[in-house]
This record gives sequence, structure tokens and C-alpha cells, in this order.
Amino acid sequence: MEDPTNLMMISGVMVFGAPLEYERLKATIEYGLLRFDRFRQRVVQPALGGPCWEDDPDLDLSYHLQRATLPPPGDQASLQDLASLLASRQLDFSRPLWQFHLVEDYAEGSALICRLHHCIGDGLALVYVLLSLTDTTPDAPLRIDPPGLRRRRRQGPLSRLSHPARAALKTTRKAGEALVQQCQEMRADPARVADLARTGARGTTALARLLLLWPDPKTIYKGELGVPKRAAWSEPLALAEVKAIGKGLGGTVNDVLLTAMSGALRRYLQGRGERVDGLNFRAVVPVNLRQPGTEAELGNKFGLVFLSLPIGIAEPGARLRELKQRMDALKDSLQAPVAFGILNAIGMSPEAIQDIVVNIFGMKGTGVMTNVVGPRMQLYLAGAPLDSLMFWVPQSGHLGLGVSIISYAGRVWMGVITDQGLVPDPDAIVAAFHTEFDELVALSRQAQEPPGLQEAASRLDRAMETLDTLQQGERASEQCQALTQAGKPCKNRPLPGSSFCHVHQA
Repeated sequence: MEDPTNLMMISGVMVFGAPLEYERLKATIEYGLLRFDRFRQRVVQPALGGPCWEDDPDLDLSYHLQRATLPPPGDQASLQDLASLLASRQLDFSRPLWQFHLVEDYAEGSALICRLHHCIGDGLALVYVLLSLTDTTPDAPLRIDPPGLRRRRRQGPLSRLSHPARAALKTTRKAGEALVQQCQEMRADPARVADLARTGARGTTALARLLLLWPDPKTIYKGELGVPKRAAWSEPLALAEVKAIGKGLGGTVNDVLLTAMSGALRRYLQGRGERVDGLNFRAVVPVNLRQPGTEAELGNKFGLVFLSLPIGIAEPGARLRELKQRMDALKDSLQAPVAFGILNAIGMSPEAIQDIVVNIFGMKGTGVMTNVVGPRMQLYLAGAPLDSLMFWVPQSGHLGLGVSIISYAGRVWMGVITDQGLVPDPDAIVAAFHTEFDELVALSRQAQEPPGLQEAASRLDRAMETLDTLQQGERASEQCQALTQAGKPCKNRPLPGSSFCHVHQA
């Protein structure tokens, strides 16, 4: 799926509350990352067969961990500029497909910009790998491999040639074993045949619905892509407050945040003069299909669902209810595993077929939106406290908009990455997101007030307005009388045909 305008790369920014020491970070990465084979391997294209992995004989950790400096004033805007630049730059395919950039002097500490190719693993697996480098205390001992523990085997030409054949035989053997096991289970339990038939029918229906989705409407978020990308992220939100909104208005944390984001996208369109009445467009949402505890296996094990966002609904509460209803309907469908099957199938198809299917997927969506639940506790990397983190997944299908939501240590961040030619100012979307979130906060508090309190508050407001008007009239009357007694003209506006103002006349 990769091309220069649509990189299949997961980008991340981690901010630390204390300086990161380069050599200690390098040793931590060497111990934590290089124990996974994929971080020591590169992708090669043999003379026969498809691409495969081989150990990089010239692995240079200094290339994969580089120092970076921000231009003055070195603030978040400068960090966003650097993250945007790196998110636009293709990884070197002659090396293992990952790279970190350490900004040693940022705010009170440091920042680390990470880039990892999607072919190593999906977002959940790669976030797991990165967080496995961390500790729960700042004084955790530095972990170093004993000499000779990790032997790097080099693959010869014959091994590279035979690798695709071995992989195909392994896949065929697994499929055959699964088929035999399934037949035995059905023979022992005939009722399972009916269950499988119903599941198959549901899967066929889900496939038909997926393929028959109308293309998304044309908006400024869709169009021809260029190479430069722009990244921005929000201030942290309190997770407890997001949960309180969900409790008050009837939705999950994900429902609340996607509602605020839908409103932000609506506001941005309005600011650019776009029509939003009745507008709906789809977010392509990755769905984790892993068994719990398999994140360390890397690879890609996710499906996709196409969530229609109610952009045309202005009122936040109504938008939340509609979005929740649509999301709940998707949870009961088989769209995610069906999409997973399609993604696996096109990987074995000729390149022309791959391009057609990827373009079809891209036509049916406008942006990619992900939500990752991070650790609840405070973490430390190489002794420095991790203050915040943000990740973006690729916008496969040549989409120009990516939205990421991640929670960590009781806080939530929302990040946006855009194609610069389509949306040059994602900061405006982030600002609109905060505005929409504040409206949801107010709406939630209002909804949780006791019955009758809203009407009492309204009556009190009207009484205070009346009292204020009377007090203003009394002051004006006193002014008018004092001026009249002194033989001076009244400064208040006089009544028609009279030398007195309306207060004095009364």
C-alpha cells in the first residue's frame, strides 16, 4: 500500500518530564527492541517469490536512534513541525524499518519521535513493544543482554530463495490441519453445523454491505495527496471527566470523544465555507482481532469497520445519541473480520488487483480514526517520567485525514494528522475539538442537575435581571432629579415632547 504520498508508517511522539540520557536510552532500546527479530531485520526482494525478511548484517543502532534539535522557541508548535516533517519522510528500505529521534532539550525534559513501519506490526502491537521498554519506577536497573545471548543469523541466497516456499507450505499445512479439526468437531457436534451456517450467512451479508457502501461525499478532507503531512495534538483531558460525560449523556468514552471530534470536523468545514447540513461521511476504524496476550507476536491482526459520522447534526447531545446508535450497530456486525479477510486476500493477489481493492476501500471512507487504551499507571523510560504520548496510524486507501485518541495515566489526548495540501492547519481542528468537548461538559452537568433545578435557576436568572433593571432605573432617576434641581439638562434620553426623561416622568 505504500507510496511517497501515503506512507504505511506509524508515527508517535512521547514527551518526558526530565531529560533523557542518550547512551542510557540507546542501551534500553538495544535490550528491549532488538530482542524482537523484526527490529533486526530488513525487507528484501529475492529474484523469485515475494518480499521476505532477512537479518541486517550491518545493523547500526546509531542510525536508528538519532539526536534532533528544535528551532527557537522550541515549544509544542516547533515539536509538531518536526513530527510533521518526519511523518512525511519515507523510511530507508535497505535497513530495518524503524527510527527514533531524540529531542534532548524540550520543555522540562526531552521528547522522542518514533517511526515504525506497519509491516512490522499493527498499532496495538507496536505500542505494546514501545511501552515494554518502560518501567514503573524511575530507578529501575539498566537491563543489558549478556554477551553472546543474541546471535544474529545471516541468511544466504539459497535461504532467501526458499523462504517464500517454506512460508507457503507452512500456511497450507496449518489450513489443512484446521480443516480436519473443524470436520471432526462438526461430526461430534451436528448443532455446530447450523451455527457455522448462520455465521457464514451473516459474513456474506456483511461482505455485501461493505462492498455496496456508497462512496463518501466529496469534502475538503478528500482529494489528491501530496508528500508533506501536518501533525497536531490536543492538551490532555481528564479521563474521569470524559467518563462523567458518558455517564451523564449515555455513551462510552469512545462515543464521547468521537462526538467531539465529529463536531470539530463540522466546525472546520464551516470555517472553510463548506456546507454541512445533512452531511455524513465515514471514519475507517481499525478493530483489534488479537487474542489477549498475543501483542508480542507482532504482525497485523486487525479488521476495519466503516463508521458513518453524523457531521450534519449541530446539537452535541443529539449527535452523541446518533453516533452511539451507529457504533452499537457496527459492534454487532461481522464487518471487522470480513475486512480482515479481504486485507489478507489482497496481500496474495496481483498488484493490479491490490490497487483496485485499496482504492475501493479509500472511496468508502474519509479518514482513519483509532482509539488506543494505554497504561493506567505512571511509566518511566531510561529513568525519565513519561508525561504524554501520541501515535498516528497510516491513512491506508489514500486518505488524507487521520485521528488518534490515546489514554494514559488518567488522561486522554487527541491527535490529528493531515495532508498539507488538503488541510494545512490541523491546529484549527484541535482547537475546535476543545470547544466541542467544553460544550459536552456543560451539557452533561446540565443533564445531571436534579429535576426542577433548571426551571428554578431560570426563574432566578429572570428575577435577577428584573432587579438589575429596577436598580438601573433608580440610579437614573436619582441622577435625573439631581440634575433638574440644579437647573441642568437631564443626561438621560428625554421622552418625545417633554424635557423629562422616562424615569423622571414616571
